[in-house]
Amino acid sequence: MFLYELHNFIMNSLYPPYFARFYDLIYDKIRSGVDTEYFMKKILEAKGPVLEVGTGTGRFFLEARNKGADIYGIDVSPAMLDILASRMDPKDLYRISEQDIRNFSLDIPFRLIIAPFRVFMHLISTEDQIITLNHIHQNLSPGGCFIFDLYIPDPRRLDTGVDNVMDFEGEYEPGRMLRRFTSSSNDLINQVNHVTMRFEWEEDNKVQSETWRSEMRFFFRYELEYLLQQSNFSSYKIYGDFNESPLSKESKEFVVVCRKGL
Repeated sequence: MFLYELHNFIMNSLYPPYFARFYDLIYDKIRSGVDTEYFMKKILEAKGPVLEVGTGTGRFFLEARNKGADIYGIDVSPAMLDILASRMDPKDLYRISEQDIRNFSLDIPFRLIIAPFRVFMHLISTEDQIITLNHIHQNLSPGGCFIFDLYIPDPRRLDTGVDNVMDFEGEYEPGRMLRRFTSSSNDLINQVNHVTMRFEWEEDNKVQSETWRSEMRFFFRYELEYLLQQSNFSSYKIYGDFNESPLSKESKEFVVVCRKGL
């Protein structure tokens, strides 16, 4: 069972080279304005080392280093890390590594650990979720925080899913177009969102096409609270957005701040 879950987590989180190639172009447009200011503020305010889990191509990592943050990054996707490494000062390469959120080893007591943009949702099983929470707790210094975010399920979307919607269109190079089409369906019993993304781009005088599939575990509020209560964290707060507003019927995100005791 453990080997199956290990494979499942890695495959859900592993971005192939074509996905990594276009990642920044797509998510700069649809994500950066949502969470960037929040996480950068938390990173720069941390009084000690910071770990970014799912550091990817460096959306937060690079800016944080440029501003002097003592930040490290891990990711399970070599294609993403290769891009990040190509953008870094070679003297800083020791700060990034290919590791799993459930069992990473860095021997540094972190003041802050972040898992931005729904990294935690790639953990499908409750066992993996608890293992991860407790492993992160172990790697925090006393009083340290773990911050992660999840989307709040939309009942209408859970029922209908998404069928081949083009959620991105733009030039990746002058005169060369990229389009992404997304479909999703939901397993309501197991609370798993099955996602399919088809990439089409113009290259070598023809249209290239690749399809990527993944699974994400969605959560409801009281289930999430119960999960956190089973972990080793001494306290937590769940907010409804990146302004740390209280949860309400308008909330679209769970922003979870967990704190280790002193």
